[in-house]
Amino acid sequence: MFLAKGYLNIEKVILRIAIDMHHIPVLCHEVIDFLKPKPNGVYIDGTVGLGGHSAAILENSAPDGRVIGIDLDVDALAIAKDRLHSFEGRYALINGNFAEMDVLLERHSVHAVDGILLDLGVSSLQLDTPHRGFSFNHTGPLDMRMNVEPELGSAAETALTAMKVVNDSTVDVLTDIFRRYGEERFAKQIAGRVDQARQQGPIKTTAQLVEIVKQVVPRKASKTHPATRVFQALRIHVNAELENLVAGLDVAISLLKPRSCLCVITFHSLEDRIVKHRFQTCARTCICPPKTPICICEHSPSLEIITKRPVLPSDTEIQQNPRARSAKLRAARKL
Repeated sequence: MFLAKGYLNIEKVILRIAIDMHHIPVLCHEVIDFLKPKPNGVYIDGTVGLGGHSAAILENSAPDGRVIGIDLDVDALAIAKDRLHSFEGRYALINGNFAEMDVLLERHSVHAVDGILLDLGVSSLQLDTPHRGFSFNHTGPLDMRMNVEPELGSAAETALTAMKVVNDSTVDVLTDIFRRYGEERFAKQIAGRVDQARQQGPIKTTAQLVEIVKQVVPRKASKTHPATRVFQALRIHVNAELENLVAGLDVAISLLKPRSCLCVITFHSLEDRIVKHRFQTCARTCICPPKTPICICEHSPSLEIITKRPVLPSDTEIQQNPRARSAKLRAARKL
């Protein structure tokens, strides 16, 4: 199997140690309850991140259950490899996009699996590494790419980053991004203030963008940081997260063996809405338009929804891991 090549500098090595000590996978017990890992099973962790969920799956599928972990972030894969070293021979790590997991698995002669997990959103590694540009709590370049593998020549110049979006997009486009992907009610005002600021010079850092947003969003407008929705919107746009989720759900369902489970953890309403609607569509016996008098679609359900409502983290988990606060878990079983 294939592990993407990557390297960690001194800053990342120090961060790796800190993350390994504090990384807590979200809703892990619930994921294991739904997946029910078994010996000799093959499981996909489509967003392996730092390897916490993968480790739990491997522990619960001993002695010979296997995990294939996929992630766009080569730095995360390097940390996951360290975390999973005690399971040597039972896991493989692949640098890639879970939306293309069928192609990635085909290269390794894997055509069907016993369970799939998609843990969406930004990881602790990405949030806590300033130069990745994901966090409004750290000053760093406005990057926000999930995949940070160095790009050469024209590819590096054309790579879509948050900095490029903020500085090159029209006010109307920025407004649409903030409104569509961040559900930001001050989208138009923020886009206008961004336009004013960039007339004085390019907006290059997270700190610059935070200050611009703070000038527009009233302090009491939200319980969260005023830049939360803008940063979310830019990250989603830069990484085409919603498009990848739509594609990834269909691919995941196609790869599951009958009676196997798909678990999806979301962190905001846009993701959760997509998962909910896709599960509902796949669980229906008929997908004809509502006013069609007789069913003509010949649709057969492919999923059974296990979670009628999303599973939320307990108060205890949120106390131990505040980043779990907005997590929602939905699960469905392949028919």
